[in-house]
Amino acid sequence: MPAKKPKIRWGVLGWARIARNEGIPAIQRSSNGVFHALASRDAAKLAECQAKHNPPRLHASYDELVRDPEVNAVYNPLPNALHKEWTIKAAEHGKHVLCEKPIALNAAEGREMLAACRANGVILMEAFMYRYSARTIKVRELLRSGKLGEIKFIQSQFRFLLNRPGDVRRNQGLGGGSLYDVGSYPVNFIGMVMDEITKSAPGKGPRAESLSVQCVQENGIDELFSALIRYPGGVVAALHSGFNAQLRVFSEIIGAHGSLEIPATFFGVTGSMIMTVGDKRRDIPVPESDRYQLQFEDFADAILHKRQPLLTMEETLRNMELIDRLHAEIL
Repeated sequence: MPAKKPKIRWGVLGWARIARNEGIPAIQRSSNGVFHALASRDAAKLAECQAKHNPPRLHASYDELVRDPEVNAVYNPLPNALHKEWTIKAAEHGKHVLCEKPIALNAAEGREMLAACRANGVILMEAFMYRYSARTIKVRELLRSGKLGEIKFIQSQFRFLLNRPGDVRRNQGLGGGSLYDVGSYPVNFIGMVMDEITKSAPGKGPRAESLSVQCVQENGIDELFSALIRYPGGVVAALHSGFNAQLRVFSEIIGAHGSLEIPATFFGVTGSMIMTVGDKRRDIPVPESDRYQLQFEDFADAILHKRQPLLTMEETLRNMELIDRLHAEIL
């Protein structure tokens, strides 16, 4: 009989919505990972997880999970303000870490996290699952084809109506705000496009020359955030995020010869993008993608084969530096 392929044993910090609805099911669908352990300080949440998934281990504290010798990798979907602490603690116990976006509250925290992971010989990646979708792969292919001509303008937005009382994303002390939450997607997308059009290594593309910001703040967090960003070479980018209006997830890239419209930019659903070159307009179909499964499989494969996963920390830190500059404009 052929030998069984090794699988990464995952530990999950907390029973957050994204963990229970997306992360844990994706680990269970993955070909090279298993859901091994959950940590929660809430006994009711542990009981719910046990009833639904029956993992081998349930831990009553995050510290117990990062010390679990059978856990190889930790998925960190905790509130933003806890990303640094528990990523570093996981690294210090030899765990690789896939950390939800934004990886930290600022670039300085991100650099501390990376330093801890490097010192302990473990991999750290920020979880931007949309980068694994067929939609994103096709966008990158079209940019490389040159069909749009020299890129002049990039626009990306992710907003929705957040109407759940007490949602952690409106908690200033835990790193709330629309720029951190959904706005980090347009920041990542714009950075990816700039890397592609300048033929730069991930995270090595040009930094913003200047920027301007408008936002609506309530209770210390940005409910609505918009920015214009100018890059070297005359490229202008616009990003928008928000918690206070109808769901809108859309991006466009406009070049000297054509444009590309990207509905549902950050989702894995089937659909079409629209490319217009001159007066010719055509639909570009994209299939459905299990972007969460692909993300967990890539990260696990990177551990097993001692390689870099898709998203580099150089890219993450470049984008966090931009978020720092954007936040500085509203303080």
